[in-house]
Amino acid sequence: MRIFQNCGIYPNYARRLTDLTKGQRRYQGMMDIFRADRYDATHLLRGVLDGDSECFLSIGNFSPSQELWAAEHGLSHQQSGDLNEILLAQIEEHRTEIFYNLDPTRFDDTLLRRLPGSVRETVAWIASPSPHMRFSGYGLVVNNFPNLLKRYAAAGCRTSYFFPSYDPEMRIVARETERPIDIVFVGGFSRHHLRRATILEAVARLSASMTVRYYLDLGRFSKLAESPWVEWTGLLERYRRPDAIRSVAFPPAFGREMHRILGQSKIVLNAAIDMSGEDRGNIRCFEAMGCGALLLSDTGNYPGGMVSDETMVTYRDAMHAVTLARQLIDNHDARCRIANAGHQMLADRYSKTAQWNAFKALVS
Repeated sequence: MRIFQNCGIYPNYARRLTDLTKGQRRYQGMMDIFRADRYDATHLLRGVLDGDSECFLSIGNFSPSQELWAAEHGLSHQQSGDLNEILLAQIEEHRTEIFYNLDPTRFDDTLLRRLPGSVRETVAWIASPSPHMRFSGYGLVVNNFPNLLKRYAAAGCRTSYFFPSYDPEMRIVARETERPIDIVFVGGFSRHHLRRATILEAVARLSASMTVRYYLDLGRFSKLAESPWVEWTGLLERYRRPDAIRSVAFPPAFGREMHRILGQSKIVLNAAIDMSGEDRGNIRCFEAMGCGALLLSDTGNYPGGMVSDETMVTYRDAMHAVTLARQLIDNHDARCRIANAGHQMLADRYSKTAQWNAFKALVS
């Protein structure tokens, strides 16, 4: 079974990957560096991570690697400047049978109409509401949010439950016992994250007595609102981060750098985005538990094994999150017991082998 997995990366991570791959002149060398940095490793299939000869990995929106592949394979000047053309050429050259796309909003139905005849199944991971449904042409839409899958199914998509997995490399940082950061948050902050902002602001005020750090990937409006000339005018004020959040903010973290930070943290704070409904289990839940920290997250419907007060802890609202954070920091034994149970559950239940077998069952 020849599987092609395509990733999409955020602009801030693209800058990190550009630095990591500086001087690399081989496409495969770039992909090896990307795999080693573990970005999106919870989503990457075992065969792709292991470099199986029948599996191919692409970062379709990362121009340096795509243009390098195009040069290695003699694509014309016109083709080599078009990321869609390069991705299609990679799929054709690989003789792909299963196209698994983690970036279907960018590489949507228009790409599917041009896939080579070798492709017999197309799978899209999409975990956010999409009013335009530009990915509805995929043969299968997957994620780990049941209510969202119901919405896609009602719109005519064939859907199935699928899940991220435990990255075995997380075991390295999960062993850390010296965790100098009391509370950490790693994730996005934008105008779409109003509820998240309320939680973050309340917990940030604990920094007077605890070590609290937020590694934030800012949305465009927040960046613009906090630029000196806009901030001075008072415009776009509602898009700026509250002072309490800005006081504990650091640049965004990705890949192994993020794993290192999670491995230094006692508690990882998580807050679902406003559009998620009652479903929970975003990627940070898997990463936090995988790195051995205690996951403190909002109440909702979680994937199997994620149970409050057993493998994680859930809060009702901002003030409840603050209360629980204080209690958990003060109670070392209870915090470590729950964190260790969460890590072990994830390693057992959501292993790379379990994910790989589930994927093969979906497309066989």
